[in-house]
Amino acid sequence: MANKIYGYCRISTNKQSIERQFRNILNLYPNAIIVEEVYTGTKVQGRKEWNKLFNIVEEGDTIVFDSVSRMSRSSEEGFELYEELYSRGVELIFIKEPHINTTTYKQALTNNIQMTGTNVDFILEGINKYLLSLAKEQIKLAFIQSEKEVKDLQQRTKEGIETARLNGKQIGQAKGVKLITKKSIEAKELIQKYSKDFKGTLKDTEVIKLIGVSRNSYYKYKKEIVNELNNEN
Repeated sequence: MANKIYGYCRISTNKQSIERQFRNILNLYPNAIIVEEVYTGTKVQGRKEWNKLFNIVEEGDTIVFDSVSRMSRSSEEGFELYEELYSRGVELIFIKEPHINTTTYKQALTNNIQMTGTNVDFILEGINKYLLSLAKEQIKLAFIQSEKEVKDLQQRTKEGIETARLNGKQIGQAKGVKLITKKSIEAKELIQKYSKDFKGTLKDTEVIKLIGVSRNSYYKYKKEIVNELNNEN
């Protein structure tokens, strides 16, 4: 069986676009099997698609990430995952941080300076240990930097919201005001057309799959349609 290449793509909210990650991975690995995840937490526990991938990936397989932050936003957890997958013979590729790809780590482990059988070996052994330690630190630092960038962004966002609030600006959607978008209008038109509760013949699950909206959005739109129809009557 041929080894597989997986491309793991993750976004933190439904409002973010995952297309850039798709594009970056598929440009380099057009045959990659894309695994898509929307998850807001920092911990791997709860990332259903990642857990599935982690359990099925085999020795010789490859997982490609757009950046180290897509693997984990926690430095401690990220390094543990890295070492676990490396020990299982899985190749890890980080497009934006190629210096910590597992091939680089493997070189540090295998390209040891050869011993000479003389007293010089004490020095050479120290050099080998230093090179391995340096490789590990490079990996750890990449995850630490990624975690720091996420925390800095969160802090800047928090400060920006507080500044806007102090300046009297409306933060978020005003209570009682319904947000109307082109997407919501189109979705509601399709729901009325296909749902058996309106003009169509399809079940809720079938309509959700057909029009490509989340379950929560679907039932929100459906409730809005009912309210709008009741108001008309």
